[in-house]
Amino acid sequence: MNYIGSKLKLSSWIQEEIKKVVGNDLSNKVFCDMFAGTGIIGRSFKREVKQVISNDLEYYSYVLNKNYIENHQEIEDKEKYIKELNNLSLIDTGFIYQNYCMGSGSGRQYFSDENGKKIDSIRVKIREWRENRKISDNLYYFLLTSLIESADKIANTASVYGAFLKHIKKSASKNLILKSSNFIKNSNSHQVFNKDSNELIQKISGDILYLDPPYNQRQYSANYHILNTITLYDNFIPKGKTGLREYNRSNYCKKSEVHNNFEDLIKNAKFEYIFLSYNNEGLMSEPDIKNIMKKYGIYSLEKKDYQRFKADKTENRNHKIDKTFEYLHILKKV
Repeated sequence: MNYIGSKLKLSSWIQEEIKKVVGNDLSNKVFCDMFAGTGIIGRSFKREVKQVISNDLEYYSYVLNKNYIENHQEIEDKEKYIKELNNLSLIDTGFIYQNYCMGSGSGRQYFSDENGKKIDSIRVKIREWRENRKISDNLYYFLLTSLIESADKIANTASVYGAFLKHIKKSASKNLILKSSNFIKNSNSHQVFNKDSNELIQKISGDILYLDPPYNQRQYSANYHILNTITLYDNFIPKGKTGLREYNRSNYCKKSEVHNNFEDLIKNAKFEYIFLSYNNEGLMSEPDIKNIMKKYGIYSLEKKDYQRFKADKTENRNHKIDKTFEYLHILKKV
């Protein structure tokens, strides 16, 4: 997925820096990815650690990580279900078509009419299978993740779901094809949560805590509200031109709250090693973070400059290169 703040391009560097501090053998370590997003960092450690604990307050992220992190053994007949979902008859009474496609009269165009109907048809069938206990939870989250990612590929947006485009762009005109969201298989079990980070930190413990909170006032709930709607598939009245739902407003996106929340998280963390990813455009400055973290142990800092791809607000989804710095703040708690 084209995801704001994704650490895909930085994952190897982050993994390398963590091993420099903790050691190369992580087989007995519990690793927590507290603000998991699409789970890129948790996935990169899944084969190497004893257990991954993954958490995010966004429900679509919870679904993604229930598949990519918690699913760790083969799911029987999963491709049979993918094939069946790809061949369903389309419905025109579903929530996505009725509220987020132009043909329904909604005035919104996040998807082509046909793709909106297909998203609904697949989502309704997945829910029906789960309610009738035809599928396991593992298969449910696998199928739902497959739908989220397949729908994202044909969304009629510039990058995020804060707005839709006036005309259907080329990639959005293609027919949705449900493709499998393959996950890493291993012998260890893992845990995935959908909790406020400052509440969860008081209930878990481990060895390595990786933090990648929001950097600025951008609200992920607003930017990815359609993904939450597809995963929750609940009834509500979409608000305004963009069809927003009620959403979480993270304290890490509020300048008046972020410092106290961050210190509370560090203070209550029952982890020996803490690594914080944060860039030079964040609400907290480098000295702010250093002053908080060094109260609780031995602090150090690593920095990497990289070229981030930033989506233009154009229909052809061109990208411009934007250079920024990524800081990895390191704490060994004592």
